[in-house]
Amino acid sequence: MALTPKKLNTYTMFKLPSAYLCGVRTRHIDTEKCIVGVKFKWINQNPFKSMFWAVQGMAAEFSTGAIMISKIQDSGKRISMLVTSNKATFTKKALGKITFTCTDGKAVDDVLKKAIETGEGQTLWMESVGVNEEGVVVSTFGFEWSVKLKS
Repeated sequence: MALTPKKLNTYTMFKLPSAYLCGVRTRHIDTEKCIVGVKFKWINQNPFKSMFWAVQGMAAEFSTGAIMISKIQDSGKRISMLVTSNKATFTKKALGKITFTCTDGKAVDDVLKKAIETGEGQTLWMESVGVNEEGVVVSTFGFEWSVKLKS
């Protein structure tokens, strides 16, 4: 069953309600990339009148995790996934609509293939870049995902 933005947004509503309430929504997903948007509003603001860093992090992480979930489903294998580390850089106030894009689908294919072939846990850094409506980068997040074939 292919993941769609509608299915992912329904999942977010029931399993990640804080992300859903803050406005995190999947806009696009395919085999190579995932795009997640979030709009600055009262519920996700910080005291400096911009989007709280953690809300940006939720949207960024979801753009990487959705690709991982989709690829694991497509593999037909039972594989666990977990974020083991993350890093972020903030370069501009996040105001208006912010779009986070991860384009690491091919890298996920490679790491899952290796995990399945070797039976050993593997790690992968995935990047999600957040841009505002003018196309200016406001933040960049990196997430280290660990994957392991379940016995």
